[in-house]
Parts: sequence; C-alpha cells; structure tokens
Amino acid sequence: MNKITKEELEVVSEVSEQVSRRNFFKKTATYSMGALAAASVVAPVTIDASEIKANAEDDPHIMEHKPWAIAWGDDVNVNLYGQPSPYEHAVTRRTTPILSSGNYRASIAVTPIQDLSGILTPNGLFFNRNHGGTPTINPNEHRLMIHGLVEKPIVLTMDQLKRYPNVSRVHFLECPANGGPEWRGPQFNSIQFAKGFMSCAEWTGVYIKDILKDLGLKPEARWMLAEGNDSSHMGRTIPVDKVLDDAMIVWGQNGEALRPEQGYPIRIVVPGWEANLCVKWLCRLEFASEPFYAKEETSKYTALKHTGKAIQHFYVNEVNSVITSPCPEKPWDELVKGDMVEIEGLAWSGHGTVTTVDVSFDGGKNWVEASLKGLVLEKSWTRFSLMHEYTGKPMLLSSRAADDAGHIQPSVKNERAAVGIEGVYHRNGIHTWEIDAKGEVTNVQILS
Repeated sequence: MNKITKEELEVVSEVSEQVSRRNFFKKTATYSMGALAAASVVAPVTIDASEIKANAEDDPHIMEHKPWAIAWGDDVNVNLYGQPSPYEHAVTRRTTPILSSGNYRASIAVTPIQDLSGILTPNGLFFNRNHGGTPTINPNEHRLMIHGLVEKPIVLTMDQLKRYPNVSRVHFLECPANGGPEWRGPQFNSIQFAKGFMSCAEWTGVYIKDILKDLGLKPEARWMLAEGNDSSHMGRTIPVDKVLDDAMIVWGQNGEALRPEQGYPIRIVVPGWEANLCVKWLCRLEFASEPFYAKEETSKYTALKHTGKAIQHFYVNEVNSVITSPCPEKPWDELVKGDMVEIEGLAWSGHGTVTTVDVSFDGGKNWVEASLKGLVLEKSWTRFSLMHEYTGKPMLLSSRAADDAGHIQPSVKNERAAVGIEGVYHRNGIHTWEIDAKGEVTNVQILS
C-alpha cells in the first residue's frame, strides 16, 4: 500500500474542503430562496437567489481562506489604548484653509457625520474648534479658581473637584457657525463641511450649581465668566440662570478622560447652547452683576440682522436636522429602480427634545413623517429614518424637525426674513439635497 506524503495530504484536504464548501452553497441555495421570499413580505428586495448561488461558488473571497483566517492575530498587548482598523483610514476630521483664521491654531476640524452610527461621536472624531492651538496641560499642576460674587471663593485641584458628586449626561455640542458657510448659498458640496461643526457625547462631571451650594452665590450675581488656560485665554459670559440650571464642569467624555483637543483636564458644557460657551481648559469662573463682554462675544458670535443691528446675547442652538444618507459623500449611484433604501439623518434642538422629523421628496411641497430611532434624549442628537423605494427619478430631498418646546425648523426663506443673509451664526433653515437620475447628490437651497 502506497503511503500518502504530508504534501499530498494537504492537497487532498484542501480539495475536500473546497468540495464541501461548494456542496454547502448548493444545499443552502434552496433555503436562501425561501428566506428571501419570507423577508420580502416585510421589505421587498430585488435580489435573485440564483445570483447568490452563482456568486457564492465563483467568489474567491468566500471559497478561499484569507490570510487572516489561517494565521495568528495580534497579541492582546498590542495597541493597549486601541486603534481604528486601518481600513477606516478615510474616516477622519477634516480641515480647510477657508475655515481658518490664517493658520490652524485658530481653526476648526469638522466631524464626518456621514460615517457615524448612533448618537455618540467617537472622541477621535469629535469636532475641534481652537482659538490659540491645543495646549498640553499637566493635571497635577492645573487649578480651578471660583471667585467674584460668591461667599466663599475657592481654588480647587483636579482631585478636589472630582470629590463632588458626578453626573453623566448625553448632549450635543454645536458651533453656532454650523451651516454658516451656507448663508448666501451652498459653498461646500459635502455634508462634513456643511454640517459637521457638531458632535454628541456622554459627558461626565459635576453640575456647577452643586459646587455653588457649598460656596454660596451672592444675590446680585447675574453673570458668570468662564475662562480657559490656553494661549488665547478664551472667555465667555454665561447667564447665572443657565448656570443654575444644567451647566456642567466635565472631565470625562464617552467613558474616558477628555482628550487634549477637547479641553483636558476640564471644560464647561452648557447643554443646548453655542459650543463656544463650553470653554475648554477651564481655569477660572468669576461671578458678577454685569456681562464681561469678552473679546469673543464682541468681535464674534453675534447675529447680524437685516436691519443692521446685531443680536449679542444669542445662545440657544435652534431646532435643526440634516439627512446624512444619502449625501454627497454617500450617493445613491449604485441603486437600481425598485431597490429599498433607508433614508437616515440627525435632528437636534437646544430648546429640548426632538418630537418629530418630516422628510420631503419635492423640496418641501409635501412631507412624510419619518421614524425616530434609538434613544431620544433632551438636548441630544436624535436619529431618524424612513424606508424608501428607489425610482431613479430626480428629487429634492429635505428634512424638517420639531421639538417639545413648540419650535419647527424654518424654511431658508423664512430664516432669511428673520435674520437676513449676512449673519454667519444660527443658520437652521431646512437643508436640501438634489438627487439626479444617476443617484448623484448635490447640496442646494430651496428659496421659494
């Protein structure tokens, strides 16, 4: 009897496995047809089961072992802090000279909202706005001073601050210039640059009102100055009523310490209000009877009206929404007539909780109510979606959100009537994508 060599045995085993895998797909082709028929009752699709069978047998990605399936993977002590897959290399924050003040120290890096799932933004993708670069701060040497119209002024170390009872809350942060490049018309054919000046996270820290219970706030205190310890010493004035409501000093973001570009070791979070009020690298809180009129609230962050006058104390981010799929970065160019596709997007309101989102296929003439999906939280991102049968016909795809405070997202025409076209900030007019017969998506505005 002839002996089989090791090499011959490996060949026989490989052939046997290939035959076995082919038989598996032949047996399951019938099951696939039945499963597809059952699934089509819920969501009709245009997939031919015979195509699945043929593709399975002919596709080397199914029939052949991949290198990563037959070799050891990395040890658990590789990348102890963790890294995204290298195949996600295109999912990053992005910058452009158009949004910079001469350099990238006073600039913004925007979030790829088209690539996100759920309502929490990964810390590495959270939008970043600086006024003087990102400092590297030693938390052991960092202090928080609280003074002015308080009974007991205090200086806290980070350890002392963290002794207060902490809370965790999910809130969005939005630059008031989100959508600002669109004030005269579409400027970027990109959702990331048009609407990516925002993100959403779970924040962990202490309510400022809980600290003030110990310190005592004098009756004449009406305003609080928050100052950062970066090179710009960014400062913003916040009304005491908001401070005593839900303003927080936070040190945690999505379960980890704040990252340096997000204000490590501590920052302010003012839920629902302009993100520039959420001062990073926080070092000082001062209470006074009058606003401080800091540089950034006089030279910037005011809303110029069509009358020529500006709204200065203008804080709440109004109800807003945007469709994230499709968008210029996520077109429908691979769909064919009859395909079922999910229209998906984000809605948010600084006034409270999103209650409804409507979708229009004709630029706002007719509306269909979408479904809210996942968690629906106050002053947080809310996901919405609507299943749609693709027809291949051109359309103008818009979304319109409403909140529990009674606000409804305005048309661009109504927005301009209220605040004119010169103001960069607080642009929450209904956003529209034009989709052509090829499924390509273009940023447009509906002015009628």
